[in-house]
Order: sequence, then C-alpha cells, then structure tokens
Amino acid sequence: MKSLLELFVHVDDFCQVFLPILEQHLLTSGVIKRRRERSLSASEVMTILIHFHQSHYRNFKAYYCEHVLRHLRSEFPGLVSYTRFVDYIPSALLPLCVYFQQTCLGDCTGVSFIDSTSIDVCLNQRIASHKVFSGLAERGKTSTGWFYGFKLHLVINDRGELLGIHLTPGNVDDRKPVPKLVRQLFGKVFGDKGYISQPLYELLQQTFGIQLITKLRSNSKNRLPMPVMDRILLRKRALVESVIDQLKNISQIEHSRHRSVTNFLVNLLCGLIAYAHQPNKPSLGREALACLLA
Repeated sequence: MKSLLELFVHVDDFCQVFLPILEQHLLTSGVIKRRRERSLSASEVMTILIHFHQSHYRNFKAYYCEHVLRHLRSEFPGLVSYTRFVDYIPSALLPLCVYFQQTCLGDCTGVSFIDSTSIDVCLNQRIASHKVFSGLAERGKTSTGWFYGFKLHLVINDRGELLGIHLTPGNVDDRKPVPKLVRQLFGKVFGDKGYISQPLYELLQQTFGIQLITKLRSNSKNRLPMPVMDRILLRKRALVESVIDQLKNISQIEHSRHRSVTNFLVNLLCGLIAYAHQPNKPSLGREALACLLA
C-alpha cells in the first residue's frame, strides 16, 4: 500500500494537471466574486479522504479528530476543524471521479470476472423514514435477502484489478449494465447464473467480440458442452467475490450514516481508490493463469 507521502505525491501530480484544465471549462455567471484561498489544497483534501479508507478507523469523524488533527499536523500544516473539512468534501467529488477513471483501472488480460453487490444506505427497519436517498435508492433483493440502496456492478481481471464499475438503484437487473461495463474489454467474461441471457450473450459476441461464460441451467437444452478450460476458470469466479469482500470490509465502501448523496459518492470513490492502491490484491497468479491457458 502506498505510504501517505507517496499517496499525496500521486494525487498532487494529478491535480497539478487536472485542476487548471477544469478551471478553463467551468461556466461562470459573469459576476466577479471573491475567491478566498483555502488553507488545505484540493490534493490534500483528496489525500485525507483516501487515506481514511486505508486506515483501521471505521468512522471518519473519529479518524479526523483522533488521528489527523493529533498526528498529521506536520504533514498537513493548514489543517482545519472537522466541521470546516466536511464543507470541503463535496468539492472533491469531480476530481476523485476523474482520478479514479484515469489512474486506478487495470488492464484487460482477456480473462475477466463480473459481479454485483448491494450497497445499503440504511437499515431495513428505517426504510419508511429514510429521506436522504429518496427517489434515487430502491429496494432490491440478493441471495442474502432484501435491502434498500444501490447496486455496485464491477468487472475485474485475473489480477484482482478493477476494470470498470457501474452504480445503479438496487432494483436494477444485473444484466442491464453489462454492455457498458465490458465495451472496452476483450476475450471472455465469467459471471454467475444471474447473467444468463441469450440476447445478452449474442449482443456481446456480435458487438464487442466478447464471450460471456456462465453456468448452465439444469433445464438447459440444445447447449453445447462447455470446454474444460472455461469450466475451470468459471470455478475461479470466487475471485470477484473476494474483491467485493475486501471493498466492503477493508476499504469500507458501505455504511448507513450518509447525510448527503455527494458524501455517499465521495465515500464510495475513495474506497475504490484505496483498494486500487492496495499492492496485494486477490489474484489467480500469473503462473496459475499461464498453466490454465497453456
């Protein structure tokens, strides 16, 4: 995992290029307004937000007040109060989106795995009174039961690197975002039975030249036997479930304390970025994959 200094340098190098370009494309009303310079730069705000997801803390307020304000003053001389820092968070959303897209995605190797996971935004008993995500989040169902929130759809390669993500309401079919997720990929994509669809299989094959591999239904007819290599790689699909487990339990992309949609998106992105910077990701291993493909 990158050290705090390495993380800041990486983020700051990105901001040095991106922020001037962003400034040139911002629309203005023509009214001259006073722009007060912040004591924390955009790259410092992004670094603190990402570093939280690399720490052992589970609550950002505790992390900022107990760790950042006490132990990181020499690294961030312009630190502000927790309340002021919270005001800075929404401004980091757009830079974080571009930073993730440009620097945190892996390379397609021809063997990819696809899956989705629920992102709960509140406890089920509080659904009726929940207002923050009203009109955005929806009720959905997974193998573990009902939830209220969103679905995170993701594709990874055999090295556990993220190749693409897509966020949808919780009631969206897993198969709907697949064409957007795999349009930059090649080779074979392995998924569970939730992705079984002949129209989807034909669409990916004809449009992108991608072969979607899933388990066969027990009542399937007129289907050719699956090659041995595809059956072996299909059994390795648990790799994507290991990635999801790390995203939720180590990178903390999910909690039910969000007070705004923007902060929810920032939290999700920073968790994904923290995972992308993690050196030891779940992986099939190059030697194992070479043996399988030999």
